[in-house]
Amino acid sequence: MAVRLLSHELSDLCLGKPALRSLSVTSTIAEALEVLKTSDDNFVSVWSCDHKAKTSSGFESAAGFCDNYDDDDCRCVGKVCMVDVICYLCKDENLVSPSVALKEPVSVLLPKIPGLVLHVEPSCSLLKAIDLILEGAQNLVVPIKTNLSNKRKQHQRPSPTVTVHKGREFCWLTQEDVIRFLLSSIGLFSPVPAFSIDTLGIISSEILTIEYHSPASAAIGAISRTLVDQTSVAVVDSEGCLIGEISPFTLACCDETVAAAVKTLSSGDLMAYIDCGGPPEDLVRVVSSRLKERNLNGMLEHFSMSMSCGGFSSSSSDEESMAASPLPRSGRYSRSMSYSARMVRRAEAIVCHPKSSLVAVMIQAISHRVNYVWVIEDDCSLVGIVTFSDMLKVFREHLETIA
Repeated sequence: MAVRLLSHELSDLCLGKPALRSLSVTSTIAEALEVLKTSDDNFVSVWSCDHKAKTSSGFESAAGFCDNYDDDDCRCVGKVCMVDVICYLCKDENLVSPSVALKEPVSVLLPKIPGLVLHVEPSCSLLKAIDLILEGAQNLVVPIKTNLSNKRKQHQRPSPTVTVHKGREFCWLTQEDVIRFLLSSIGLFSPVPAFSIDTLGIISSEILTIEYHSPASAAIGAISRTLVDQTSVAVVDSEGCLIGEISPFTLACCDETVAAAVKTLSSGDLMAYIDCGGPPEDLVRVVSSRLKERNLNGMLEHFSMSMSCGGFSSSSSDEESMAASPLPRSGRYSRSMSYSARMVRRAEAIVCHPKSSLVAVMIQAISHRVNYVWVIEDDCSLVGIVTFSDMLKVFREHLETIA
């Protein structure tokens, strides 16, 4: 069984993975927003070659087919999500005129960190993939052999966001994909998965925190860093007890106008604002009032328009209705409401105890679709954090012994 696990290639993990939605590196941030607001994925890939294709509406989208390409010249160079846009709009100059800021190329959002997104072949081994992730890669871009006929290509050409190169589509694999795959063979690692995370020594004390009453704007830099680290910003009280979090995973389900809330609310109020179900009406009024006080008329206009189109409601009956009848994550509704109904991410932090077992923490993180779990004591004092990367180090060491 161990030999069989080691024999797996990345093509095995790609089964059922959707083709990447993509943008050209020359696309504008506004175009990126349009794709993000209609996507089932929080991220969209950014490519260095021109993937422009006419949509059925006649709009020229930065995605589609690239029949004449060179593997070295046409590559995925990064990824963007709503959090990138939110942090970008939080800059003072962009708050003054968000409409101008959104005309900038999407390339300004890409982090200046090499190796976050890497191209690999389908034959790449599982061990090699884990090594690449532990070296810093977040997404491994893998080609999918589709063998599309010319007729089928013509039929699919109106699609605005699927990248196809001479019959090859692409998907990408993440830390979560690898952890899920290893979980399916967890028995091979016995007894390690039953050990506590404390015993395994994988609790990291390198965490980013902000005090509950502190301005949320003080966490903008930390939010950007946690997006890269695939973690979160812990919100704590004066005694260091964990109250909640400002998570990129939650912010990614919002729309770009949350930048106004980040710049005007406290960290505690921001947690309430981004919690699923929609922001409370009183906080919406507070944000509008403070934008007006600071003469941020450009963002105020953008914010007010979004609120009027979204039709926010914070009533419990509405939240219960949304929970009972999930809405598809598409179009203006889900994003302008600042939340995707298919996601159940809340500002409440996902936590475990130092004595929790490795497998229990794995399941906890996967079930909540996050890459980390906070570690707290019985009195809620914050101990640290456990990430998928920490877990992969444990499995990599064990695989070394059976390789």
